[in-house]
Amino acid sequence: MADGILLERQGVPAVSICTDAFGITGEAMARTYGFPGFQWVSIPHPVASLDAEGIRQRVEEMLPRVLDLLGVEE
Repeated sequence: MADGILLERQGVPAVSICTDAFGITGEAMARTYGFPGFQWVSIPHPVASLDAEGIRQRVEEMLPRVLDLLGVEE
């Protein structure tokens, strides 16, 4: 989360990706860094136990949101 906020402050488009288990922490971190409206992509937890196919599916599910936050039209 912090990296995405710091990159955005420097004018570098960035999207942070966080599992839903850390949503409250992500919101607190954004407030702490002075960016309470910072948006990120939330994905289902956990990811560590996923195989390559499971990760591919998660990426396909979140890609439209990532592109939206970056302002990219599909």
